[in-house]
Amino acid sequence: GVAEEAGRRFGVGRVVTDYRELLDDPGVDVVDVATGNRAHFEISWAALEAGKHVLCEKPVHHDYRQTRRAAELARSKGLKTKLGFTFRYAPAVLYAKELIDAGFVGEPYIFNGYEQNSQWLDPATPLRQVDADADPDVIQVSSIEGYGAPIIDIMHWWVGSPMTSAVGTMRNFVPERVVRDTGLMTRMNIDDGDMWIAEFESGALASIQSSFVTVGNFPGIEARVYGSEGAIIIRLVEEAGICQTIRTATKGSVEFVEREIPRRFFPEGGSSAEPWPLLFYSNLCRDFTDEILSGGPANQGDFGQGALVQETINTFERSFRERSWVTFPLEDPLERPLESPLEEVR
Repeated sequence: GVAEEAGRRFGVGRVVTDYRELLDDPGVDVVDVATGNRAHFEISWAALEAGKHVLCEKPVHHDYRQTRRAAELARSKGLKTKLGFTFRYAPAVLYAKELIDAGFVGEPYIFNGYEQNSQWLDPATPLRQVDADADPDVIQVSSIEGYGAPIIDIMHWWVGSPMTSAVGTMRNFVPERVVRDTGLMTRMNIDDGDMWIAEFESGALASIQSSFVTVGNFPGIEARVYGSEGAIIIRLVEEAGICQTIRTATKGSVEFVEREIPRRFFPEGGSSAEPWPLLFYSNLCRDFTDEILSGGPANQGDFGQGALVQETINTFERSFRERSWVTFPLEDPLERPLESPLEEVR
């Protein structure tokens, strides 16, 4: 089957179709959850309970409280977790964070974040993540969760102050699409474009825009931070044969100039001329391996950060549903009470 074929391709000797067969194996230290969204939480929770470190694609759970619960389980067991916030590990983003920490921008005033690409501008491009039970009359969260999450992660990381409130809106621009699981053209009332504004305790402001129907190259990430001393713009877009750039300016020299990214931010042998998935994900895997082997407290982009990002997404969604500013953190995130961890997925 497909699993055996993948095993042969990547040199994996043991192949199973039920993840639970791996959880008792003492030779397995880390579980990488790369299934469809619906199974993320169940597998992550079970792997943590079995004493495994977990790397999971986003979101761990659509309800941030469940993600936080998984983060607490990992902490209680001394386990490391990591979300697939791949763009956090782009050398340009890591370099920008070092510059921010060193005071290059001074006090951050404004952050602008974009995740824009044209992958699903064509309705014939099969849609992967689909909620079969969704009400077609109610717009469903899609782009802001699947595509906005990485830029929301970078926003919180760079601004470095607690978010206090947010407002924004979602749109469905392409109403009918081919669904991969059925091959049929179907009414899909999903957020394929959105815009948001956030306020922070420090006084900083941020804007977030995500879409998978805006003309441009994948991944289409751009992050800009403007502060009291300087500004940084990073672009993670495959253009002119390279996948990332960083440009900076200061209050004394306002012209933006491109900077060379120091070698220390690249995986061994890596360069900006290679495909972004290989470059950025190699850094992510190297970082997670280093964190696990070091035995120290370092654990960036973990499930705790995932819960923060998911709570931001839940706040954005509530703002759209209520057509109003919403205070952060959320006090009553859902009308229904929190389920037992696996009730929803059993």
